[in-house]
Amino acid sequence: MNDTAGKAARLSSPVKDRDGVTVIDIRNYAPFLINVVSNAWQRRTSPIYRARFGLGISDWRVLSMLNIEPGITANRVCEVISMDKGAASRSLRTLHEGGYITYEASPTDDRKRRWWLSDKGQATHDQILAIALGCEGEMLDGVAPQDLEVFLRVMRQLAGNLDQGEKPRAERRD
Repeated sequence: MNDTAGKAARLSSPVKDRDGVTVIDIRNYAPFLINVVSNAWQRRTSPIYRARFGLGISDWRVLSMLNIEPGITANRVCEVISMDKGAASRSLRTLHEGGYITYEASPTDDRKRRWWLSDKGQATHDQILAIALGCEGEMLDGVAPQDLEVFLRVMRQLAGNLDQGEKPRAERRD
């Protein structure tokens, strides 16, 4: 990291010159590429989940989180998967009304609920997981295992860098 410049050392530039104007080079600008992959993934998987189960991507993410951490709270779901509280609340409501999940309310505060998959939710989770893993396999086709491991390590680092709870350096007045 080159702290004096406030940016990571790079081999490729995230910008290029176009007729004397600096523009983003979308082939080398990480946020652009992350969004392209995320959007393409959602376009690929969301119609399958909707058609087969009547559930969307957010619902699948919540189902997955409840499978990973049974008895999880809505706040914890939001924290782990970086989901907006409103989206998490809508998904929990949809999943509960559909019989996919159950909850136990806190004896002192009904708003503090712990959520679990129901039998229907577990069966649906397992079916969607098989589809998701199949789609992931197609997405990763041709990627060398070593490259995938480097990619995963870099993505974890990027997520950690963004999850530090501070304003970005560009906004700080240190």
